[in-house]
Amino acid sequence: MAILEVRDLIVSVEGNRILNGVSFALEKGRVHALMGPNGSGKSTLAFALAGHPDYTVEGGQILLESEDITRLPAYERARRGLFLGFQYPPEVEGVKLREFLRLAAANCHAPFCEFQKLYLESLTYFRMEELGERELNVGFSGGEKKRSELLQMRVLRPKVALLDEPDSGVDVDALRLIAAGIEEAARLGSAVLLITHYPRILEHLPLSRIFVLDEGKIVKEGGPELAWEIERRGYEAVRG
Repeated sequence: MAILEVRDLIVSVEGNRILNGVSFALEKGRVHALMGPNGSGKSTLAFALAGHPDYTVEGGQILLESEDITRLPAYERARRGLFLGFQYPPEVEGVKLREFLRLAAANCHAPFCEFQKLYLESLTYFRMEELGERELNVGFSGGEKKRSELLQMRVLRPKVALLDEPDSGVDVDALRLIAAGIEEAARLGSAVLLITHYPRILEHLPLSRIFVLDEGKIVKEGGPELAWEIERRGYEAVRG
């Protein structure tokens, strides 16, 4: 069952059109991958779906559980269960990771006791116990920032998780932790869209569908075998 539907989405940034009619659907409890060459519009798609104000939707629709959220601000999309994991997670001085997540969970109507239990469990799950009282991403390594994003996803338990290259710049051990977190999220009912360049993380995931984005359009989709075709033959082989 599709929980997120994107219909003919057209998006521009500073007057430059980046997405040219993107359509796809994400299913509840499934892991989907979005692949494509550099500059194809993958991050633009993630930001547009999340409601970033710098990304102008010129046409099309975004439906979350059949509700049209195309014109909703980012915070309303988040309240409805949409989560974005950044490719380059920002450092936020003066805001502790725990407090940031506590307030986010409260806005999603999670009881404090439930949040506290899940937060502590998640710190252990992602081996981040020593970072639990630190400012959000401040002084974190690249791998720690990526695990912080997955920790946030685990605590908030979104309906849809958009993860922009959580596997970039991480070592093998962190990659396995990240993959385990993604698999768990899907098992608990989240629809996951994983943006990645590399099929190595896909080896660790029960992948449902792969979408290939190129020049602002979905040019091909298929099962897990599509990732290995791209690995062997490159994106030129799957165009058209």
